[in-house]
Amino acid sequence: MANQDEHFKKVIAHAKEYGYIFPSSEIYDGLSAIYDYAQNGVELKKNIREYWWKAMVQMHENIVGIDAAIFMHPTTWKASGHVDAFNDPLIDNKDSKKRYRADVLVEDYVAKIEAKIEKEVAKAQKRFGDAFDKEQFLATNGRVIEYQEKAATILKRLGKSLENEDLADVKALIEELEITDPETGSKNWTDVKQFNLMFGTKLGASADSAMDLYLRPETAQGIFVNFLNVQKTGRMKIPFGIAQTGKAFRNEIVARQFIFRQREFEQMEMQFFVRPGEQKKWYETWKENRLKWHLSLGMGEENYRFHDHEKLAHYADAATDIEFRFPFGFKELEGIHSRTDFDLGNHEKYSGKKLQYFDPELNESYVPYVVETSIGLDRMFLAVFSNALQDEELENGTTRTVLKIPAVLAPTKAAILPLVKKDGLPEVARKIVDELKWDFMVQYDDKDAVGRRYRRQDAAGTPFCITVDHQTLEDDTVTIRHRDTMEQQRVPVSELRNIIFRETDMRTWLVRMDHVEKNV
Repeated sequence: MANQDEHFKKVIAHAKEYGYIFPSSEIYDGLSAIYDYAQNGVELKKNIREYWWKAMVQMHENIVGIDAAIFMHPTTWKASGHVDAFNDPLIDNKDSKKRYRADVLVEDYVAKIEAKIEKEVAKAQKRFGDAFDKEQFLATNGRVIEYQEKAATILKRLGKSLENEDLADVKALIEELEITDPETGSKNWTDVKQFNLMFGTKLGASADSAMDLYLRPETAQGIFVNFLNVQKTGRMKIPFGIAQTGKAFRNEIVARQFIFRQREFEQMEMQFFVRPGEQKKWYETWKENRLKWHLSLGMGEENYRFHDHEKLAHYADAATDIEFRFPFGFKELEGIHSRTDFDLGNHEKYSGKKLQYFDPELNESYVPYVVETSIGLDRMFLAVFSNALQDEELENGTTRTVLKIPAVLAPTKAAILPLVKKDGLPEVARKIVDELKWDFMVQYDDKDAVGRRYRRQDAAGTPFCITVDHQTLEDDTVTIRHRDTMEQQRVPVSELRNIIFRETDMRTWLVRMDHVEKNV
């Protein structure tokens, strides 16, 4: 746990030092849980968004995109259930005066049990070596089975209590587990209360006539209210999907863990409309397809897992999370939900407008069911960044800090370095920059010795360093250095574009990493 905490502190510091993320309004001491994406951060964020959009929209003929407004008619949120049911269970500690999400306190307790299981696995792996069978160990080791049963029992009780809105039992569970205030160790808790997360605002020129509005807490409703518009103008046939990326806002009382939980964040969502009765089939299909998308980035299959919901949202008949191993443990990265016909059905009821699809094959009209995939772009950013940041021991006894961002997502694809700032080398380097910048984000760097420049670019996450030296003047070749392996090759300048393209092209990554989806 201490190592995880140290790594997370390094992630936050590195993100600022190398121009990825700054605290918002920092000169005025900032705002809690609000961050600005800096010059490198905005490029990484854009690349993640484009990687998602290409896989989700461009590669599917039956999925289209929209960009709905942040402000929506207030009845939207009544129909969606957010006015009445968009709450978090909060608990205060009487001694520290700190406020926490009650469910997160319990989940963090369970995470400690899971950490004990991983510790037992690591010890057994070390003891048995190549003969170690992890699945058999998890299924037969008495201590591990005891831990697993305890964790499952706690989560099941928590889910049931939240589903029944039995907040007294949530508090009782916290007390029975002797969960303490993370900062002070106090067990002096208040009762658990529900808190609505929506930000309210006003629309209108005067206070008397202004309409009460909300900043949208999710992007999905913009898709649902446009269902019929998209279906008719796009002549879409079921099954089909509508995708959207955009900002959402939640008044998180317990915002924490850097950009993992913010008050202003960005979602990438797709709502897939299907025939009633076929939702479970499509739910399984999208679970598989979405995991393949994540694995295509090569961040380690062991860092992902599915977590099925014990407590289902009011609109769902099935739900799971793709969890990622963040520096603070496995946490939700993406949700896949079978939302039934709740959303379209409720909007039909509240608006008085028919939101149905006429199915020519069945010769009947119906309200479609929906399977949703929803990923937090900021969380995906944190997953990529935290996984990429590494301190490496080198063969010569030194260490280097390297940010091994998947090359397809890296903000700057190549840095062009003149060996010295004379003899015409800067001019040649600038010419290469001018040629490559049409296709890639590239950077010119001539400050410090070339070795220090390599280290700086490694830490910034740049996949390639291209060094222009005196031999370049003779034969028009340069040295290209690969960030991950530190290997160097002598290549013609004319080949640079093809080399960088092969390593950073989205198609290459999606195909190379076996991104073969089930037919949708």
